[in-house]
Amino acid sequence: MHAYTVNAVLFDFDGTLTQPGAIDFRAVKQSIGCPPDQPILEFIRSMRDDARQAEANAVLHAMELEAARRSRPNGGVDALVRFLQARQLPIGILTRNSRASVLIALKQFSRLSIDDFDVVITRDDPVQPKPHPAGVLLAAERFQVDPQTVLVVGDFHFDIDAGRQAGALTALLDEGHTDPEGEIACDFRVTSLSEIERIVRCGRPLPNGKFPNDLLEEFFGHLQHDERRFLIKPGIGEDTAAIDIAHHDTLVVTSDPITFVTDQIGTYSVLINANDIATSGAIPQWLMTTLLFPPDTTPSAVFEVMTDINAACRHWGITLCGGHTEITDAVQRPVVMGTLGAAMARQDLIDKRNMRPGDRVLLTKGVAVEGTAIIANAFADRLLALGLTAAELEDCRRLVDQISILPEAAVARRMTNVTAMHDVTEGGIAAAIYELSCAGGHQLDIHLERIPVLPVTDRVCRLLDVDPLGLIGSGSLLIVCRPNTAEALMATIEAEGIPVAWIGDVSAPGQGVRAHHNGERVSWPEFEVDEIARLF
Repeated sequence: MHAYTVNAVLFDFDGTLTQPGAIDFRAVKQSIGCPPDQPILEFIRSMRDDARQAEANAVLHAMELEAARRSRPNGGVDALVRFLQARQLPIGILTRNSRASVLIALKQFSRLSIDDFDVVITRDDPVQPKPHPAGVLLAAERFQVDPQTVLVVGDFHFDIDAGRQAGALTALLDEGHTDPEGEIACDFRVTSLSEIERIVRCGRPLPNGKFPNDLLEEFFGHLQHDERRFLIKPGIGEDTAAIDIAHHDTLVVTSDPITFVTDQIGTYSVLINANDIATSGAIPQWLMTTLLFPPDTTPSAVFEVMTDINAACRHWGITLCGGHTEITDAVQRPVVMGTLGAAMARQDLIDKRNMRPGDRVLLTKGVAVEGTAIIANAFADRLLALGLTAAELEDCRRLVDQISILPEAAVARRMTNVTAMHDVTEGGIAAAIYELSCAGGHQLDIHLERIPVLPVTDRVCRLLDVDPLGLIGSGSLLIVCRPNTAEALMATIEAEGIPVAWIGDVSAPGQGVRAHHNGERVSWPEFEVDEIARLF
């Protein structure tokens, strides 16, 4: 589900609010000589003979009024209108029918009248009829809402076309006869008006507090679990998950929040935690999340993040075990905190303290992979104004597909003599290499000129005056290995299509980084905060 907001609902009339088939359009076309494949209104307006045009209009009007007298409200109309009114949402009608026929048809409604609709736009109004978007835009103006937050509900492609062209949300009422081939592109497809309630509910802001249980239970229904390993599985009222880890003697856990990004925040949260687990030599297995959203968040926005997390978990073979979701004024943008675990044999654990003098330090991909993708999404307009091309911007955004280090970690895990792995995260490569030194208890000799910087990363950093060495860099993996393993390891990683560079070596016991640039000793760069924090 994608995130959206609903601030108003605009209905088609015939076949949507009324039962389909009240008017026989084939009979109307035959009466006025309209070809079967041509819309009636457009055919009449194309007539050059005023007398013929007046006669055709009279025939259409008479048959339309007769159909209006026979029409009946569609199932669920009354309940849906009351639902929308209870939430103080403006509602309207946009129809190609005449106003007179709408008024007559509404007389067949026992509980509704024209006064229940805030806006009624018919063909009598001075606006081009559907599928032209003018009617939708006029309704949005009268509703005093952004057209993108109007939900257009209709049973014909003219309704959907008008909504899409206006930038509105669209819901196709398809009762089995509207779109048998499934060719009409819309945001939502429903088989009854009652389903509109859920669409609207998911587009309205949530109150502060826990995410509603009924919506959460709906999401849980789509999760896939290995029932054999779950002793207690995710569910309403379950604050923990219990997992059978038989045949393993070591449990590896990690936890990390995602605070900087909004687009694909769910994917980031899975991968950042999975990356940490993978550096231990384990295979990521079980994830629990805490999701915090600011006030005015809609259920659809929550579902978008949840769905994103679930999709990433399924892609990487991770089980989503549940967690906690809340709307709170303690945050100004979504925050996702993940805790991920894995079970493994102790003998397979990669412990950074096993590094020794002479070991080689390798780096995959290039620095600031994640930071480049975040900046491209958050500061696109600014970058384009500074001269970045649209193609370069898209290249930056695509780097989000490379923030996983699981493929190269899997290669390293299978090799002998790999003594340490460390993924690059907040603080960039500068912080990561220093952290690797501290965790491994050895100094590192690093050659700055060998550290790879992707061309698009270099361009973005220059435009925004950001140092790529201090920029958040998930997607790059530091690997330490014995010298006799380095060549084979690098060749195997590169065979997977992943660039890798030898950037330095392990030296004496202790901690710290000795930096070199083209053979000369230089200072190792230090950053008080991640470079991306300066931009935000």
